[in-house]
Parts: sequence; structure tokens; C-alpha cells
Amino acid sequence: MRRGRRELEKNPKVKHTKNAKRMSPDEIERKKKIIVRTGITILALIIIFVVAMIANNYIILDNNTTTNLIINNSNVTSNLRHEIIQEDGVIYLSEDDVANFFDKYIYLEEENNSIITTYNKKIAEVSLEENVININGADKTTSAHAIERDGVIYIPISEMTEVYDIEIGNMEETKIITMDSLDQEQRKAIVTSNLAVKSSTNFIARTVDRIEKGNTVVVISSDGNYARIRTENGKIGYIKANKLANEYLVREDMPEEKQIDGKINMTWDYYSEVADAPDRTGTTIEGVNVVSPSFFYIDENGVFRENIGESGEAYIEWAHGNGYKVWPMVSNAPAANESLEITSEIMNSYENRKQLIEQIVDACVAYELDGINIDFENMKQEDIDLYSRFIIELTPRLNEIGMVVSVDVTAPDGGETWSLCFDRNVIGDVADYIIFMGYDQNGVSSQTAGSNAGYNWLELNLVKFLQTEEIDSDKLILGIPFYTRIWTEDANGEVVRTSTVNMEDIEEILPDDVERTWDDELKQYYVEYQDGSNTRKMWIEDVESLRAKVSLVNENNLAGVASWQYGMETEDVWPMLKEELGL
Repeated sequence: MRRGRRELEKNPKVKHTKNAKRMSPDEIERKKKIIVRTGITILALIIIFVVAMIANNYIILDNNTTTNLIINNSNVTSNLRHEIIQEDGVIYLSEDDVANFFDKYIYLEEENNSIITTYNKKIAEVSLEENVININGADKTTSAHAIERDGVIYIPISEMTEVYDIEIGNMEETKIITMDSLDQEQRKAIVTSNLAVKSSTNFIARTVDRIEKGNTVVVISSDGNYARIRTENGKIGYIKANKLANEYLVREDMPEEKQIDGKINMTWDYYSEVADAPDRTGTTIEGVNVVSPSFFYIDENGVFRENIGESGEAYIEWAHGNGYKVWPMVSNAPAANESLEITSEIMNSYENRKQLIEQIVDACVAYELDGINIDFENMKQEDIDLYSRFIIELTPRLNEIGMVVSVDVTAPDGGETWSLCFDRNVIGDVADYIIFMGYDQNGVSSQTAGSNAGYNWLELNLVKFLQTEEIDSDKLILGIPFYTRIWTEDANGEVVRTSTVNMEDIEEILPDDVERTWDDELKQYYVEYQDGSNTRKMWIEDVESLRAKVSLVNENNLAGVASWQYGMETEDVWPMLKEELGL
């Protein structure tokens, strides 16, 4: 401190500088007045700005520099992957954007140089060469076709409002295109005074549009104080709710109605392609609401065949007379060694798939059926996506005429041609129902004796369906067996014979004194007894084992059950299913 003072005394320049910074009282007063006047001026300017903003309704209008896309009152412009093209009055949306907003399964079919797109109840072929669109099998002449620009395919979406069930508006002045789904609710109202439409409900918010008294606006939502609206210019914003009058409903939501209320209780009523449909006259099946007779199949030449005839028509009349829906099976080639190649040939050609679909649709219409059950098994793993394409292309055609599409699949893990040939996620997404054939855990070719359908195996696989494969629970039907197997092992413990045993025949096959042991993991009784030098084993299916399986339907909120096959069961099964399913 002392050193610092000495330096100041020795350095008159430092002392002089310090004295130079001192201001007189008059100078200080003048400075204060300047600061006050400046503050007042700034405050006045702010007030003037705010007043001007209020007087002019916060005029900061949005001006689009590129075309904006509004889909169902949501601005999706930032999600566009490519620009929107407009030529000669036609609006084009890129294939990628159509996939993002409407049809994730859209694809280029090189076989006929067309875009294949599906949406709800429509399948369309959009040519890249001709001004024609084929919608559900019927050609429609258009003013444009799909085009390719810089390696990107564009779809003439303004020509496809029927396909995507939309209404398109094109506000050229504001560079806005709107697309509204015709199956979603829309409300409109009349504006009672001239208004500025705001970007938010905040006190200060930019103006996105101006509307005049008498204008009609789309009412998106309202909380009582403010209404979110869309103007005739396509702009979305907020106005006071009390400035709307004469609100009216343009169209209602049209949710998809299910053919069957409550749980599904379906049974397969199988008969071979060389037999006639069974005569069920006078028969009723307690609790059943769907029957699936084996009416259709693909023969060894890949030809779609019907096995209906007069007996089949009588069967349909019987079923409908008892209130049962009829979802007949369509199975692929009857012989395993034939089905691989024959099914593959059909799946690998769009024209072949389309021909098969047309035949199925025509048969469903001709016999006044209620749906179809696709039971294709033993397929090539490399055809997995093509089989999914078949279901994607079939479903809208049948849904258009009120038919239900159900598809049978095996457990997620297994062999290439038995399990790995199904994309369960896609099938479950597209079809109305996906049916898990919950049996053959240990099939006829198994080298190890075991349960045909253990409870723990079903439980584990349902987790895979619902969580790994992401199947909606209300679209998943659990297939349950009305049969089991009896296994014969030699003295070395090797399986030498396997036989299928119907539930109704189990008591006749088992010795009277055989001991039954309950397996709480499998939820089944197990029996084992000697037959000479061999050992015979059986995991029994009865009403209690089936009751445990059906409990998984209720616990997981599944759509219902399907039983294989009618006629193998014991009589106590039907009252149990009716009770457990709440029918």
C-alpha cells in the first residue's frame, strides 16, 4: 500500500489522469437528465410499437416460399422427403412421401412397370407409361401417370383421391395443399366479424391470416375460449371461440366396424378335397360364431380349386341359419413336396398373385361368404416378402366387399419352410386377424416325445407375437388343438412311432388303470405306461388343459380362439369355451 502511494506521488501523470475523470455537479446533473430522457424515449417507442401492433392485429403474416402440405389439419411440410410437383393441374407426391403418409407398402412392380399401392379397401396399379390407373381390378382413365425425375418416382396423387379416400384442396396464392381423409370427422363454422388469425393464444402472437365476417372455416378444436381453425386459404391458427357461429358437421368419423362383437370362437371344419362338405343339418355348436370349412385349395398344378358343390351350398345355408359366419380355408398344394415350388411360382409373379386374388374374390361373392382363412404352409423362406405382398394385395379387395381376412401362421421360431417363411409383423398389420396355430410343439416328425401344445410354450410364444412381432392383441387369435399325440419309445428311449389321437378317443386308447400326473407348467395330465418292451407316453388334452390355454386369451386380451378341428373334441369343450370367452 505504501509503495503504491509513493508511485502516485512520483508520477504526476497518474495523479493528473485521476483528476481528469472527475465531473462537476452540473455535468453530473446533465448526464442524469440525458439518461432519463433516453429511457423515456425508449419506453415511448416500445409503447408506440405495442400500440401499433395491437392496432394492426400484430401483422406479421406468414408467407410461404415453398408449397406447404397440410394433411388432416397437420402441417407435414417439414416431413416431406422431396418437393411437391405441380404440372398441368396435376399434383405429384413422391413415392417416398406417399409411403410416409399413406401406404408404407407401396412399391415398384417391374413386371408391368407400375407402382402398386394399397390403402384401406383399395389396391391400385399406377402405370409409369399410360394414363390409366387400375383400382380393385377396374381400369380408370386419368389425365396423368406416374413419372420419374432425377431418380425419384412421383405419384399423381390428385388423380388418386378415390384410392386414398381423400379430398384435396389447392390454395395457389398461399402455396398450400390440403388433404383431408373422408373417413374422419370435419366441422365447419361461420365467422361473425373481421378477424386476425393468430399463431397461438399468447397475448402477442403473429398473424397467420385474416378472415372476414361471413367466411367459412374448418373448426379443428375448441377449448371454450379459443378455437383452432383452418381458413379458406389453408392457414391454421387461433381465434376467439365466441367469434364462431352456426357450427355444423360436414362428416362424421367412420371407424371400422368389426364383423363380430366380442370374442371370436372359430372352428375349422375340415374335409379333404376328394370328399363332400359335411352335412351339419340339425347340428348346433354352442358358443361358436365362425366356421371354416375347407372349400378352397391350390392343386398340384397351381390351379385354384373349389370343393363346394351342392353339399357346400347346403353347409353355408346351415351355418348362416345358425348365425355363424363362414370363413372358408384356402390351402396351398396338398402334397408337401409340391407346395414349395407351386406356391413359390404363384408368389413370385404379381400377375399370378392377382389372378389368384380375383378367383378368391369371385368365389366369395358367388357363395355369399363372410370372409376367408388363408392357410398356406410349407413355403420357401426366400419368398417371405412375396407372401406378405399376397396378403397386402388380397386384404383390400376382400375388405371392399365386407369380407374378413384371417391368416394362419406357426410359432415364430422353427424351420425355414415351417416358421421362417412368415413375416408375422406385416401379416398382423395388414390382415384383419392373424391366427397362431398353437399346436405341433412336438410334431409328428419330432424325434423327442413331448407335449403337442404345452401351456408354457404357448405363453412364451404369445409374448413373441405381442412384443417382438408387435401384433395388436385384438387381431391375434389363438389356435387350440382338439387332439394330442401318443408316443412310443423303445427300450433305448428312442421314438419309434407317433400317432395322432383325437380328444374324444383318448379314454378308449388309455388303459383303465393308468396313472395321470398333472404337470402344472404344461397345464396337462401326463401318462406313461408299458406296452411290451416299449414305453408309451401321452400329454393329454382335455377340457381343463384347454381351459388353461383359453385363459391366455383373456389375460392378453386376444381376439379369440380357433380350434382344430371340429369333430375331434369331447362334448364338454363347447360349454367351457362359451363360458370362458363370455359368449
